[in-house]
Amino acid sequence: MEKIVWDKKFNIGVEIVDKAHSKLFRIMSKLQEISNDPENYQHTYKEGVKYLESYTMTHFLEEESYMCSIRYKGYAQHKRIHDNFRDKTLVSLKRDMELSNYSSLAVQRFISTMNTWLTEHIMREDQAIVGKGPARKGYDFSSQVPVITRAVNRTLQDICQVEATLTSSEYKGQNIGNGFYFYQYYDMDGGIRLQILLGMEEALLLRGLSLIQGTEEKKAVGEAALRVFEPVFQNLGQLFQGEKEEGEELSKDNLLTKAAFRKEFMKGYPCSLLFNTKLGFFIFCYRSWRVKNQK
Repeated sequence: MEKIVWDKKFNIGVEIVDKAHSKLFRIMSKLQEISNDPENYQHTYKEGVKYLESYTMTHFLEEESYMCSIRYKGYAQHKRIHDNFRDKTLVSLKRDMELSNYSSLAVQRFISTMNTWLTEHIMREDQAIVGKGPARKGYDFSSQVPVITRAVNRTLQDICQVEATLTSSEYKGQNIGNGFYFYQYYDMDGGIRLQILLGMEEALLLRGLSLIQGTEEKKAVGEAALRVFEPVFQNLGQLFQGEKEEGEELSKDNLLTKAAFRKEFMKGYPCSLLFNTKLGFFIFCYRSWRVKNQK
């Protein structure tokens, strides 16, 4: 895994904020070093994560105080991202490590998610505080999140027999473990085009595949992955059944590589959620747009 390194590009020009960000990078770098010795790190890692959490919360308060002092217009939205990280993302990642007895896989997920969240949050939301970059668009999807969460949980219970916990309602495209990614388009009433983008870690997909086929598979590729995603899309597509006219046929052409998923995700998905299960992460994203009338 690539080591997280502080760089002057992360500076926003506010001393108290920049010093805190630099220290967070050092803490994460140290945690990453500790994780390279899995035989002896459990107690040290627990204490390190406690320190990271405590320092992060202190930094959030300082940063929020600064935003208030300059009457930053994006304060409410920025604070909501902080709260979501504290109450959902961090809680879920810690629970994942604790339940697995700090397994190497869970620790690597923690490091990868934290590193990505930290760097992307600084480069997007924090830079926007001082006018150096655009903040996340302000449309509020929060009222839809509980409905989607229930649908995802019900779907994964039906197909994979696992419970899903919402880890982040501000998923930013960070890598999950070895996974599979599919997209699907839907044509809606009123000339609206909808796109759903899903990701699923391999262990979770294999559970669904074994339940569908009745036999264990050690690796899922192509048509095998398709057999799991078909019912997942069918279930989740019902979220929009009041408007949906027709969904395109799902095929292997809808399968994305990790690189293609990242490129697709960067097009902008205002609703992007990350869920955790005992077998790995599940990603749900969607966006919609009005299709121009064709003559």
